Amino acid sequence: MTRLAAFQRVVSQYADIADFLVVYIEEAHPSDGWVSSDAPYQIPKHRCLEDRLRAAQLMLTEVPGSNVVVDNMDNSSNAAYGAYFERLYIVRDERVVYQGGRGPEGYRISELRNWLEQYRDVVVNSQTAVLHV
Repeated sequence: MTRLAAFQRVVSQYADIADFLVVYIEEAHPSDGWVSSDAPYQIPKHRCLEDRLRAAQLMLTEVPGSNVVVDNMDNSSNAAYGAYFERLYIVRDERVVYQGGRGPEGYRISELRNWLEQYRDVVVNSQTAVLHV
């Protein structure tokens, strides 16, 4: 949650060229498990999908206007994308074109911003019309 403000700034800055989606996965530091001393919320380990949905509601307050979905209780999105604890991806035309490092150490919002800036330059300088629906 501590990195969401920077992510929200990127969402605002590049909303004209990209759609953003936050996938809420299992809680990294549940209040009844490996507790983080700087956690802004006390969220217990999710025991059912309803628990995870309730926790994701908190994320919506941190990133208003963003699209937030939750992983299933089998954590299949987390497993498929190696997201634990946090990770940035860019998917274009159904292909991963950017895969950030695993967080927290490998989570670099600046790399995401650089990729999006280069993409914006390509879009602006291309002869191809971009239709956003």
